[in-house]
Amino acid sequence: MSRKYFGTDGVRGRVGQSPITPDFVMRLGYSAGKALLDQHTMPVGERPAVLIGKDTRLSGYMLESALEAGFSAAGVEVILVGPLPTPAVAYLTRALRLQAGIVISASHNPYYDNGIKFFSAQGTKLPDHVERAIEDGIDQPMQCAAPADLGRVRRIEDARGRYIEFCKSTFPNDLDLRGLKIVVDCAHGAAYQIAPSVFHELGADVVTIGAHPNGLNINDGVGATAPKALCEAVIANQADLGIALDGDADRLQMVDAEGTLYDGDQLLYAIVRSRARTAKVKGVVGTLMSNLALEHALGKIDIPFARAAVGDRYVVEMLNEKGWLYGGENSGHILAMDRHTTGDGIVAALQVLAGLRETGDDLKGLLGGLTLYPQKLINIPVVRGFSWKDHPAIVAALLATEEHLSGRGRVLLRASGTEPLLRVMVEGEDPVEVGNAAEKLANVVRSVAE
Repeated sequence: MSRKYFGTDGVRGRVGQSPITPDFVMRLGYSAGKALLDQHTMPVGERPAVLIGKDTRLSGYMLESALEAGFSAAGVEVILVGPLPTPAVAYLTRALRLQAGIVISASHNPYYDNGIKFFSAQGTKLPDHVERAIEDGIDQPMQCAAPADLGRVRRIEDARGRYIEFCKSTFPNDLDLRGLKIVVDCAHGAAYQIAPSVFHELGADVVTIGAHPNGLNINDGVGATAPKALCEAVIANQADLGIALDGDADRLQMVDAEGTLYDGDQLLYAIVRSRARTAKVKGVVGTLMSNLALEHALGKIDIPFARAAVGDRYVVEMLNEKGWLYGGENSGHILAMDRHTTGDGIVAALQVLAGLRETGDDLKGLLGGLTLYPQKLINIPVVRGFSWKDHPAIVAALLATEEHLSGRGRVLLRASGTEPLLRVMVEGEDPVEVGNAAEKLANVVRSVAE
């Protein structure tokens, strides 16, 4: 699908610049509301209802008001929950039997970015045809519903408590976390009032960092995209484990007692390997960015592996097509479809912790010898819409790099779905060769993109 506004995960950009402006977001809410009215046949006298959550960015107040106005103008009821993790919005949308959930967040991006993500009534990302219907209506004139037909707006105060209980329910009832000292890094983001409580209520001794949001410090030197702070905190506090979430808490990184960092590929493997001890695992879905070592390790324990396009929505789509339960991205989006409908950093961490409790292993032991291949990722700023395939010099350099590696590694060029970047990734067994190949290819891209 060719999208004008939607990327791989909703609409995202710099606050104050198109499309993240109050007028656009109001029209986005109005168009989404009209699309819901067209798709859902409601009983007489009732209207579709949506839930709106957000992370801790200062701009969230402005965008929340704009969305609220747009949905109300379309005649759609609105429920506000304030700062709440993205996966919590997906859960509550299902639990409250609402027609859609909306999250105001730019996930792992800095505070000056923001975005709008949508969830269906089933707690999954919107299918392409619904996004197309919303896009088609954004640039159309707004026709406000009659005064008596405007959507009402209300706030629910117990959203955090409901979600905390849901997270705890995904951890085995016969296990607890007593005796574990865990550092939890909330990235000054949406989980700052939730994640520490989940692990504490399950018995852990919790040390919290990144839990003092001021509207401007989300993901700033903390969280899953800046895990150095967690590594240092685990060592300083002599903790057993560290858990890092990103700004909207759908990504996860973990750290062991020695300060060793584990990414999404490793944590996905730990969960799957743990599950495979007691039940058959039909298969695992990764992405084009998943480490080749993960694929090889799964093959050794006879678990099929498939690659989807980058983006957790595409992982979910492939899991549903194949009837599989587990998947994820190396960035830390981890799907356990027997526990939740979307990637959830807290729930994923609990699945890893369950494996540790059941086996008595540490994180390194739970991985069973999995060692990731060296991977070099270089992000190159480009103009929006830049198509590297239209530049012969880049295509030739890519082919030359693939020929040079000759089966000893992988090369991938892909545009970011959320930022104006071209990602250059090279992976292989020799770290020096990988680094040199990535830099050489990246230099060619830079010379063309400048």
